[in-house]
Amino acid sequence: MSDNNLNTQLPQDNSPGGNKPGLPPVKKPKSNIYWLYIALFAIFIGMQFLNFGPKKIEVDYRTFAYDMLQPGDVEKIVVVNEETVEIYVKSDKLKDAKYQKYFKAGKELPEGPQFYMSIGSVEVFVKQLEEMQQDVLQEQRIYPSYKTRKDFFGEAFSWILPLILLVAIWMFFFRRMTGGGGNIFSVGKSRAQIFDKEKTTVKVDFKDVAGLEEAKVEIKEIVDFLKNPKKYTDLGGKIPKGALLVGPPGTGKTLLAKAVAGEANVPFFSMSGSDFVEMFVGVGASRVRDLFKQAKEKAPCIIFIDEIDAIGRARGKNPNFGANDERENTLNQLLTEMDGFGTNVGIIILAATNRADILDKALLRAGRFDRQIHVELPDVNERREIFMVHLRPLKIEQGLDIEFLARQTPGFSGADIANVCNEAALIAARKDKQFVEKQDFLDAVDRIVGGLERKNKIITQQEKRTIAYHEAGHATVSWMLEHAHPLLKVTIIPRGRALGAAWYQPEERQITTVEQLFEEMCATLGGRASEELTFHTISTGALNDLERVTKQAYAMVSYYGMGNQLGNMSFYDSSGQSEYAFTKPYSDKTSEAIDKEAFNLVNRSYQRAKEILDEHKDGLKQLAELLLEKEVIFAEDLERIFGKRPFKKESEEEPMEHQPEVISPSELPNI
Repeated sequence: MSDNNLNTQLPQDNSPGGNKPGLPPVKKPKSNIYWLYIALFAIFIGMQFLNFGPKKIEVDYRTFAYDMLQPGDVEKIVVVNEETVEIYVKSDKLKDAKYQKYFKAGKELPEGPQFYMSIGSVEVFVKQLEEMQQDVLQEQRIYPSYKTRKDFFGEAFSWILPLILLVAIWMFFFRRMTGGGGNIFSVGKSRAQIFDKEKTTVKVDFKDVAGLEEAKVEIKEIVDFLKNPKKYTDLGGKIPKGALLVGPPGTGKTLLAKAVAGEANVPFFSMSGSDFVEMFVGVGASRVRDLFKQAKEKAPCIIFIDEIDAIGRARGKNPNFGANDERENTLNQLLTEMDGFGTNVGIIILAATNRADILDKALLRAGRFDRQIHVELPDVNERREIFMVHLRPLKIEQGLDIEFLARQTPGFSGADIANVCNEAALIAARKDKQFVEKQDFLDAVDRIVGGLERKNKIITQQEKRTIAYHEAGHATVSWMLEHAHPLLKVTIIPRGRALGAAWYQPEERQITTVEQLFEEMCATLGGRASEELTFHTISTGALNDLERVTKQAYAMVSYYGMGNQLGNMSFYDSSGQSEYAFTKPYSDKTSEAIDKEAFNLVNRSYQRAKEILDEHKDGLKQLAELLLEKEVIFAEDLERIFGKRPFKKESEEEPMEHQPEVISPSELPNI
């Protein structure tokens, strides 16, 4: 990106309380509708429990009978709702000292009722009242009056409060499920981020995408379609509807889309496949419709759907199950919008996935995703370019060999290389260095691929000796076989779950022959063969080796057609969709033949490894003892012991591959 954008003058704000130029904007407090709910709830509580009328004082029956009724101070009494008795005291009697103590000095006395008391039964109260007034003249007796009062606010509150609580709880969960939107009418709206030339926060362009030259050419052409459509339509061509970015994780598919958003001068809609999926029925399809509605209004534009396999998975063929599945409804709506009865002029759809084999065929046909752009793992030249991008912000030593770093990271994706650079910077900072050095990058590769060194792991001397001979067996066999990957470095320092680890120099080849696969199996079994020849016993440390060899043998026989009995037969399903209802596409007799051939392959490779180790028994012993002494050995040590490889090729200058070897028995799964 150009640095000229950083010199743009900020607008002046002369309004009172405005932001000063160069300072971040002052955040204003957000209004929240929850405060209204709290206020209404407080009002209901106040109406229910607070008394805003004249304040009455509660007294007991004894005080009423002997201090008020007998002296003749009571003017009248009122029984309310058969529960409470309101007592009215004569106004001239309120000036007595016995009443003044109930009221604050200087305060105007209430007209009445001034007192009240609670009763259990009206009949009992009336009987007691008559007994108290037996000696009182008939005309001076006090007779109660009766009233029934309804508490409208209390009754309303008793049924309104549960309703309010239910609505509040529903809105709380609704806002959570809709990502904080809270509006019931916006649940079906598209949640895509929109980037355009006026308001864009994307600072990534094609210069930040290293490697991927073929993919960038096609992506740039798509952007050019929208910038200069007349250039293509004049010749009668049509702008493609969509492009699907396919590749392993971390290879830069989303980064390419960000570069398109940064480079294009057209609106860019970005959305994840999971954003369409919601627990409400019909929401996914509604969001697809709304997304394309917005896109039509801003056409020409680009729509990017990341991880499209979340909604684009192949639909089930059984109509009885999943016929009304929400994901399938969303996919059907997407298929209709991409190439249905209506037309979407000037809208190009980009999508990214690392599982193209499970996508629905209707999604991949011409007219929808016209192009599939494969974004593969970078080769050595592309890794060098990626390193140059990620090394920009680092303080590296002078003369750092970037070509060497690219050769040391075979099979690394762009994300892995970014992690290597970051880890190297952390390692250098941990060692208080001023610059990131070459050794820091090598340590970072070891840390990422093999795991953290566990120097304090308790290992007995016999176990350490077994591990040393195991690793020496791998190194010896791989050094003596032409097609096996020669060893670059081996260590018996535990890393991660592995008790030993080895780094090799593999060829970056696209196809592999039978001889190459067979000799790789021999090298893999060299560790167990060394244990058997040296100690006349075997250990559980070869678990990882046996697993890889077994899988490779079965793949050679059942996938690659390299078996003697089966011949050119392959039972590999590249589509991954299992269109046919077979549990396995071969008979039990063929299964026995596959097992037999795989067993013979593994057995032959093991015998070949034992033969090589038996021929170079002295070199094996020297190498193992040196490994016990130094704990880490390199290719130079093997060359000093065995001599140079007679079949050394240019490909051995290629990058390094790490293969963890010995697994601790204590970390094995329970069987």
